[in-house]
Amino acid sequence: MGKSVAKSLKYRSEVLLREFPDKVGGDYEKNKKFLNTMELGLSKPSRNIVAGYITRLAEQKAKQ
Repeated sequence: MGKSVAKSLKYRSEVLLREFPDKVGGDYEKNKKFLNTMELGLSKPSRNIVAGYITRLAEQKAKQ
């Protein structure tokens, strides 16, 4: 069984969360819409994975 999130997508997510903390956060739908406007060249499944991972990271960061 493979990894749930590829390293390259994790890296992109972490960079986006660090560079745009006011634009992305704990809301999955908001993150998806933001990624659409960024035009990063992500496929639809990759965009959804990145949006979900950003959501997970933001929620973990909020708990700390």
